[in-house]
Amino acid sequence: MKILLVEDEKTIASGLEYSLQQEEYQTVLCHDMASAKKVIEQQLAEIDLCLFDLSLPDGSGYDLCALVKKQSEKPVIFLTAFDDEVNVVMGLDMGADDYISKPFRVRELLSRIKSVLRRYHTQTNTQSETNIIVIDHIRINTLAGKVYKNDEEVFVTALEYRLLLIFANHIGQVLTRSQLLERIWDVTGDFVNDNTLTVYVKRLREKLEEDPQNPTLVRTVRGMGYKVGD
Repeated sequence: MKILLVEDEKTIASGLEYSLQQEEYQTVLCHDMASAKKVIEQQLAEIDLCLFDLSLPDGSGYDLCALVKKQSEKPVIFLTAFDDEVNVVMGLDMGADDYISKPFRVRELLSRIKSVLRRYHTQTNTQSETNIIVIDHIRINTLAGKVYKNDEEVFVTALEYRLLLIFANHIGQVLTRSQLLERIWDVTGDFVNDNTLTVYVKRLREKLEEDPQNPTLVRTVRGMGYKVGD
């Protein structure tokens, strides 16, 4: 497994690189946006996961995330000193898969990395006896781990895909936010809270609904939760 680590504080970067290599990850280390962009443009196919510091001397981890997600669905985790909800939601809304606030324990970061990589592996290798699920204009191929809207493939992150499968396996049933959080946590071991669940539902709607402002696929049942199908 190869990880692209972008961190401008060299002491922190060296410590993280050492810890990752001790866990037998290969690392590509960059200290600024310019060098990271070159790696993304030339070596992204070889990268399994990206760790981006949000605050860089010549740019932002947001910009690097956008560059990665434009080319592929490689997982991205943000390293951030900004612990406020606005920055967290903004990062997730751009397609990031997780974030961790400084200061953090290396053991926690390693846990997050393994969790995200496990999600992506699960998405790629999902097997099901009935491998095609159709919900209105959406088709899910669980064998290939792919989602189609009006027969055009839609790229979703591993957690978005998992959330969609939960809805698909409970057609017509109202799922409370607590039930959704429990199911996501139980399967992936993710650090998902109520606020981030809102972000993932919003992202699913933007990708799958004909009119995200007036959703008909993932509907809100006021005071209760969400419902897909009749």
